[in-house]
Amino acid sequence: MIRVDRVATLIDRLNTAIGRATIWLLLLSVLVSAGNALARKFFAVGSNAFLELQWYLVGTMIVFGAAWVLKENAHVRIEIFSARFSRRTRNWIELLGHGFMLLPFAGAMVALSWPFFLRSWEQNEASLNYGGLLVWPMRGIIVLGFCLLFLQAVAQIYRAIQSFSRH
Repeated sequence: MIRVDRVATLIDRLNTAIGRATIWLLLLSVLVSAGNALARKFFAVGSNAFLELQWYLVGTMIVFGAAWVLKENAHVRIEIFSARFSRRTRNWIELLGHGFMLLPFAGAMVALSWPFFLRSWEQNEASLNYGGLLVWPMRGIIVLGFCLLFLQAVAQIYRAIQSFSRH
């Protein structure tokens, strides 16, 4: 059990580090957006690459942030219901939800998005927009983000099971 606990702690630390680093993408996204808007307004120059970069930055924040949000237990819940349940009932809901909904979903997303990433990478796929960015890095970020979410779900399931043995 100590080994599993160490692995769960490593997963927590990994997702915390990535989540905290990802926060800075918000500032970068705002700067890119403002720079692009100012360039269009004052110099009549726009950039498809900057527009796409904004989407890539926001998408990366969402995909990489999901595992950290799960770890921090900050995801959306219907508090009106869950607050009324005992801790044990909430643990059961968490265990069943993560085990039967989140794990299969995250696993399916990894399995389904992996071939798209590989094909995109092999073809060095780029945006169809003039001056756009490469597409394959974002496809890789999607795969990696769902891998992180899958791992965090495993850690959360372990912690939920552990909580039953403590009570």
